[in-house]
Amino acid sequence: MGKKFSGCEIVELGIHIEENGRDFYSTLARQTHNPQAVAIFEYLAGEEGKHIDIFRKIHAITCSYEPEEAFPEEYFAYMKSLASQYVFTQQNKGEKIARGVKEYNEGIDLGIQFEKDSIHFYEEMKKIVPDKEKELIDQLISEERMHLKQLCDLKGE
Repeated sequence: MGKKFSGCEIVELGIHIEENGRDFYSTLARQTHNPQAVAIFEYLAGEEGKHIDIFRKIHAITCSYEPEEAFPEEYFAYMKSLASQYVFTQQNKGEKIARGVKEYNEGIDLGIQFEKDSIHFYEEMKKIVPDKEKELIDQLISEERMHLKQLCDLKGE
């Protein structure tokens, strides 16, 4: 069987997701000529930067924490499987993906999918962080949902 992730490594994946999101939105902002889209992409890049800081704080606490699951190894194997399906857990992928975007709507559609994937991943991540950190993850999920709405609104225009 392959390597299993620890709680600490799961939070590190969250950091990678946010770094890739920041790079993705920053690159889209530089490539886009629509002023409204540029403003939203720059805003989203800044928000992802804030999330990186939050995850780094959680990381400092979580590295010594084990989940309360009856079978933590099975849960970490599940998280590894989930993470392997999510492109933004791979380091330095955000900018590379954004550079491949040729049309404005394609970037918005990718952003929508990435926000949905992030929400799902963070919902699962909540299960491995200490109780006192769950509120921070809930806050991040709420912000990701707001980002999803902004991108959907932008797509509708």
